[in-house]
Amino acid sequence: MIKIVNSYEEANCITHNGTMHADEVFATAFLHQYMGDLRVYRVSDVDWSKVNKDTIVYDIGRREFDHHQLDAVKRDNGITYSSIGLLWKEYGKDYLEKEGYSNVDQLFQGVDRDLIEAIDADDNGFFPKIEANYKVKTLSNVIKLFNPGFESGENESNQFIKAVEVAEKIFYEDVVYIYGKIKADIKVQSIMKEVTEEDKYLILDEFLPYEDSIISNPKYNNMMFVAFPSNRGGYAIKALPKSSEDKSNRMLFPKEWGGLTNEELEEVSGIKGLRFCHSACFIVNCKTLETVKEVLNKLCQ
Repeated sequence: MIKIVNSYEEANCITHNGTMHADEVFATAFLHQYMGDLRVYRVSDVDWSKVNKDTIVYDIGRREFDHHQLDAVKRDNGITYSSIGLLWKEYGKDYLEKEGYSNVDQLFQGVDRDLIEAIDADDNGFFPKIEANYKVKTLSNVIKLFNPGFESGENESNQFIKAVEVAEKIFYEDVVYIYGKIKADIKVQSIMKEVTEEDKYLILDEFLPYEDSIISNPKYNNMMFVAFPSNRGGYAIKALPKSSEDKSNRMLFPKEWGGLTNEELEEVSGIKGLRFCHSACFIVNCKTLETVKEVLNKLCQ
């Protein structure tokens, strides 16, 4: 359980009070996963003479798990670690081993890249350039929503616990998701051994997170589509993006297919069993494997 306490003697963790941010919220969520029983004392300043020797102090205090000092620890890419990054760096592998995960080094790095590093960056002012004519909410923006609103009457400690509970769910699911991708990648890499540089499509017997494995390898630059059993029934065929940086597709389905379904799509395409084509023409759904092969052979001659 997580409990907010009111003294140094009760606490096994200490962080700052006041406005909450994603870094110490996710740090608290991670520590709860790692330690189990968490007794958090939120303070405006740390009196180190009162801190128990085994208490973890983070995002405040200018020591091991803080990042506000001038000599704060930086990643190789120049991004400063925040409190969650520092705690993950110190305890992440031990946590994953205790949880019984395999491929610990790979999983540690995967979660770091997928979740932790972005929180570090945002909290330290490394903001991405976003070209959009609408507001894009980052994970840090979402966590800030839990700060008590103007005249809301919300209790700061209660809101902090709410934020931590949400962060803990996100953290746990991210670990599970990345672990699944690692296991799937082993299968994909085995399958890809049978693929040549000339092959323009791949048909999978089951859905696997395939994208990163394919687009990260220049050997498969000619591959345009991947087909797999759909969780909506039948099969899906999806266009591959050009790269991890450029998400535009290498090839699209014919523009005249876009937004059509069933008989209308069959008539326009000339292919029986085509059930749906997205209006953006990057994915289609087919009734059978035979339909899949007909579509791919038609487009990839």
